[in-house]
Amino acid sequence: MSMRRNLLPLCLLLAPLAVQAEEDIGGDVVRSPIRSTIGKDARSEREWRIEWLHDTRENLRDFFEGVGRTVDGWFGDVQHEEERRLVNGRLIVNTLWRRDDGFQTGVNFRGKFDLPNLENKAYLYFGQDNERELVTDQPDEFSRRQRLLSEQQDEDQTFFAGLGYALRENIDLRGGIKGGLKPFVQARYKYAWLPGEHNQVEFRETLFWQSSEGVGLTTSLNYRHDFTPTVDFRWRNSATVSQSTDALAWQSSLGTYVRFGLQRQVSLEALIRGETGSTLPVAEYGVRAIYRTALYENWLLGDFIVGHFWPRDENDTERDKSWAAGMGIEINF
Repeated sequence: MSMRRNLLPLCLLLAPLAVQAEEDIGGDVVRSPIRSTIGKDARSEREWRIEWLHDTRENLRDFFEGVGRTVDGWFGDVQHEEERRLVNGRLIVNTLWRRDDGFQTGVNFRGKFDLPNLENKAYLYFGQDNERELVTDQPDEFSRRQRLLSEQQDEDQTFFAGLGYALRENIDLRGGIKGGLKPFVQARYKYAWLPGEHNQVEFRETLFWQSSEGVGLTTSLNYRHDFTPTVDFRWRNSATVSQSTDALAWQSSLGTYVRFGLQRQVSLEALIRGETGSTLPVAEYGVRAIYRTALYENWLLGDFIVGHFWPRDENDTERDKSWAAGMGIEINF
């Protein structure tokens, strides 16, 4: 039964795509001589289904926009332009298969409201996501979904909401509550610089606290080199330590990214993760390929991931071998 409930959102999102056969990545319709013979009723049904997809997105935006404007009104009566959007977010429906875990589907979403009445420095954020990744502020590239690792929707996922305030352009403070009204706080610092014409370095430090983890620190350091305007190399790193453990959990990836226009990208990466102080310093390594593209206009995106991994538990005498694949549908609103 739970499997059917998880598949329902995916089916709803994919339904309009089944009849969407006449657009390119930019959303312009390309007429086909074969498809031009489709009857008037079939064309009307196709247009209605595409319109339904637009309506779904607009309903999401309008609902959260109304909530955001209401919350902003608590802090003052400054009027802002009606056409200005205060909310942006994303809803992701994904499914994955891993040889050592089987099939699994999941849903997560995140959103953010700007609050103009607080000098445009404060924002409200909300969503449902992996609890530990949320609190420790893990980069998306190292999320369980991107690493094709299964998780229990009821145990690993949590609803959350909170308030953030930008002290400066690269420093912000966040506090919020997650499932079970458990509080957490974060202080985040971000900085990027260009050591060369074709090089970029990004640094992010997050100091966090929650009752179960205590005080902790997550450090992310990324390097990017552009070979051409469409091909680049990236080296990503993340490490987390907290009071609940003496170990430093770390992850790293090396990869090449190739872009085909603004809404299409292919990447090939090697990944490794482990933990210091453990009898098994390297818990897993592997490779993955990701194809990411716009499925409809520029706000309905899809990613397709294939990977091969070599995981090992401390109790195992040798490493396992596991193929994995995943697919995600993302709607931005």
